[in-house]
Amino acid sequence: MNSTNDTDGSLPIIDLSLLAGTGQQRQALASALTRACLHTGFFYIRDHGIPAELIDQVFRESQALFNLPEKSKQAINKAHSRANRGYEPMKGQTLEPGSPPDLKEGFYIGEELDDTDPRVQAGRFNQGGNQWPDELPRFQNTMTAYFNAMNQLSARIMEALALSLDLEADFFEDFCHQPLSTLRLLHYPPQPANPAPGEKGCGAHTDFGGITVLLLDNNPGLQVWDARTSQWIDAAPIPGTFVVNLGDMIARWTNDRYRSTLHRVVNTSGAERYSIPFFFSGNPDHTVTCLPTCLSEGEQPHYPSTTVEAHLMDMYRRTYA
Repeated sequence: MNSTNDTDGSLPIIDLSLLAGTGQQRQALASALTRACLHTGFFYIRDHGIPAELIDQVFRESQALFNLPEKSKQAINKAHSRANRGYEPMKGQTLEPGSPPDLKEGFYIGEELDDTDPRVQAGRFNQGGNQWPDELPRFQNTMTAYFNAMNQLSARIMEALALSLDLEADFFEDFCHQPLSTLRLLHYPPQPANPAPGEKGCGAHTDFGGITVLLLDNNPGLQVWDARTSQWIDAAPIPGTFVVNLGDMIARWTNDRYRSTLHRVVNTSGAERYSIPFFFSGNPDHTVTCLPTCLSEGEQPHYPSTTVEAHLMDMYRRTYA
């Protein structure tokens, strides 16, 4: 089945296997991606190559982590990490200004770097070692395998995005070298029967970086803002797919042609909900400057050139100052 035009609600499903297809199939992939990125910057991908067995293992280990006693989770609190790695307690983040804290708990994982790595010695942004739960012997190997697989998948998605922007498929190759990536495990309890005003699983926000590749369980909750209709789109779970969205850096790179869109989580499923976003932000030293294919004649770039690391640090300062 070669179509890239299947839809669930208003978000398209992209067949990533077309990336390895004929010229005509690659063009169909590029065209479908262009439409999705001009609209909301959100889409599903299928035929992505990540084994179902690995996905099942990741969910099992994630649930086991959040089922640990509070004392065990606090022992690996990300407050103990110089690289923002480890456990984030329930209501530990407020993504939507003016709203109550988010009804979720999380866990952050990045590339495993020890103190001898030059990036760690230089104090580079969010670079260092992880914290691992001693009580879960399979957790580290499972998450490391998934982390590596998602880096590879993200590089393939960047190839497809290059084609959608009328660029060579390898245009983002340097950007994908030694990427700054974060795997985040999330657990959402059911929405309270009588929530505080504005209280929800995850407040409305955009992502800072390049692309986010999101693994959903079977419970709904993700909502995406559609500026054309001024409505929230329900991004229902679809077995065998990931949800992909563009971050603020891609919007900047494309001179706001491609969208980084508000999204939120409201867990009205009545069940415990788990999701696993993978944030792919690319090489920290890579220069982000307006793409030539996104600048019309006589048009000026909306933003000055920057680097991946400088962009991320600026976004963190704005959010957490």
